[in-house]
Amino acid sequence: MSDCGCDKARAELEEYLRNEICTTDAKDIRDHLATCEGCQSELHIGVVLTQTVQRACKETAPEELRDQLLARLREVQTY
Repeated sequence: MSDCGCDKARAELEEYLRNEICTTDAKDIRDHLATCEGCQSELHIGVVLTQTVQRACKETAPEELRDQLLARLREVQTY
């Protein structure tokens, strides 16, 4: 991704955050981020969003709610 600018860095940001990008492209993005405050802000938003989603995926519903939901689903399936 030589000559990495904002458009290219932002287009590849999600893959960069998940380490799903080749080493050369990752270096280009890192180099760009080192000097671009706008893209640094985008990166920060991406990091916070990713961490929030990861935490939410680890949470479990209370057992009472789970039981109520399953009971309601069974009701709906019988119609």
